Amino acid sequence: MEEKQQEEIDLDKVYDYTEFPDKVSGRCDNCNLAYFRSSVKGGVFLRECRECGMKKSI
Repeated sequence: MEEKQQEEIDLDKVYDYTEFPDKVSGRCDNCNLAYFRSSVKGGVFLRECRECGMKKSI
């Protein structure tokens, strides 16, 4: 059985936290920084990494 390879992170896509939880809690999966910009639109909490721009809806 082959293990799942590290997938390329698309910085233009908004990832869903339930499908892609943090590898390390509270840190960006792409650059491992813990510094985010947050916003709420239409009842959806969006977290964006200030370093690389990866986005997750929480």
